[in-house]
Amino acid sequence: MKRILVCEDEDVIRDFVVINLQRAGYTVVDVSSGEEALAVYDRENGDIDIALLDITLPGMDGFAVCKQLRERSSTMGIIFLSARTQEMDKVSGLMMGADDYVTKPFSPSEVVARVDAVYRRVSMAAGVPKVSAVIESGPFVLNLKSRTLTKAGRPVELTQVEYQIMELLLKNRGVALERTRILGEIWGEHVYSDVKIVDVNIRRLRIKVEDEPSAPTYIQTVWGFGYKWAAE
Repeated sequence: MKRILVCEDEDVIRDFVVINLQRAGYTVVDVSSGEEALAVYDRENGDIDIALLDITLPGMDGFAVCKQLRERSSTMGIIFLSARTQEMDKVSGLMMGADDYVTKPFSPSEVVARVDAVYRRVSMAAGVPKVSAVIESGPFVLNLKSRTLTKAGRPVELTQVEYQIMELLLKNRGVALERTRILGEIWGEHVYSDVKIVDVNIRRLRIKVEDEPSAPTYIQTVWGFGYKWAAE
């Protein structure tokens, strides 16, 4: 069952989002505050696939809710819905652990497309490949069955977006991948995301895998083009 938690304090917007997600086949639980969102997640024992969070909420804001949800689950999808269009707000949201960021006003098709793209990643994480396989590179081992990453034998906690980027990079070692290609393969060809979302997730991933994130040796920037995995 495709279960989504919608946290939005404006009734008109919340009802608009809920009805369109229901029409798209999702089961929706809607709340109007961050405290309620966390309570629902705990009450449902984590049986939530995706959370749509407004940033400006009464009491606990969306950033704080995102942080706590991400601490509870590294695999659930998180999308911000916000009227804030400043670049730093988007970057902050993504660095906090969100998978995507949709600015208001938005169309029903855009919201559903973004949710569909994130849900595909979540559902992939729930499936188990028939054949166990690993990809090894330097101190890293990416397990395609458990969808986990270790570095020198120690687990590296990844969101599903981060895992998919790692998988794409490791399967294309030494190949310069254009940012638009990464965007299309991870977020989907028909999703209206900006390539900036790729940069922010790469930045977040470097913090987790690099010895010195400010001087990366594994995920290298190909200036004016994209990124490549440099280790053998």
